[in-house]
Amino acid sequence: MTDLIPLETDLAAQIAAAGDLAALEAVRVSALGKTGAISALLKSLGGMSPDERREQGPLINGLRDRATALIADRRAALDAAALEAQLAAEAVDLTLPAPPRRRGAVHPTMQVMDEMVAIFAEMGFSVAEGPDIEDDFHNFTGLNFPPKHPAREMHDTFFFNEREDGERKLLRTHTSPIQVRVMQRANAPTGAPQFAAGQEPPIRIIGPGRTYRCDSDRTHTPMFHQMEGLVINRAIHMGHLKWTLDTFCRRFFETDAVVTRFRPHHFPFTEPSAEMDVQCDRSGGAIKIGEGSDWLEILGGGMVHPNILRTCGLDPDEWQGFAFGLGIDRLGMLKYGMPDLRDVFAADVRWLQHYGFSAFSAPNPASGLS
Repeated sequence: MTDLIPLETDLAAQIAAAGDLAALEAVRVSALGKTGAISALLKSLGGMSPDERREQGPLINGLRDRATALIADRRAALDAAALEAQLAAEAVDLTLPAPPRRRGAVHPTMQVMDEMVAIFAEMGFSVAEGPDIEDDFHNFTGLNFPPKHPAREMHDTFFFNEREDGERKLLRTHTSPIQVRVMQRANAPTGAPQFAAGQEPPIRIIGPGRTYRCDSDRTHTPMFHQMEGLVINRAIHMGHLKWTLDTFCRRFFETDAVVTRFRPHHFPFTEPSAEMDVQCDRSGGAIKIGEGSDWLEILGGGMVHPNILRTCGLDPDEWQGFAFGLGIDRLGMLKYGMPDLRDVFAADVRWLQHYGFSAFSAPNPASGLS
């Protein structure tokens, strides 16, 4: 029988010299593979006499076991060396500051409101405010709502309990009461109590704020945001209204390709009244403004009703004006692809992280974007 010591010595030297896993595998195959040296010795046991098998079997099996152990040890050493090399190449300097974590964001509604204010400010509009809790006069009567109008009913409006004097306060259903208050201040006598600083005609204001209605679905919520617009001057007409809204839409949606149209409508506080649509493409599950052949209604407006001017102490034969109302939340949904209005008010941190804006940027009036 061939002496096994030289074979074992040679295999040990080859295993120790293997510089990577591929070289080690080649040594293993040459020794323990189907045609390997040790495998050939094991096969030769079948042709030996019983006495030879008793003598050579333990020697050959012992060689196999020792070779297997040497290969396993070398593989472990090579794996450890590879890991050390990887760790050295991918070392992290723990002395460096951690990446900044985003701890907060500007809510999309506030971002859209700031964008809208920036655009209208460039057109000469100033911001006016009014209370969220209104009375019947400023919310309905002063805006030419008839006594039996459906909006005065409980199913549309949030009313407070009746007071001792019979008055019932309510949560304003639109931001239009702001225009009544502004026109009343404009006509108030000198020294009269005012809700804010008085303003003489001509008037050019926008009034953003919260509004409340009894409604809830994918596109309606009990509380939402609107922006009222009002212009009062001499010789104002519908053309001025259309130019203002066309200019706003082009700036807000950031494309000169916006096409709009006015459709006749009815609002108690404007005459004539119209709803404005923008041309869009609804294919592909997304609404794209400035292309396609579909239409989407986005706002309403018209010429201020003469009854409102008289109620506010302005002569409709001298002063004319237009007013419009925009849904801030809906415009945000349209521009930034938010599918459900209820998510805007759900306070879901994941949603806010996805749709929120950096608190360290400001609206750019040149583009309407931050």
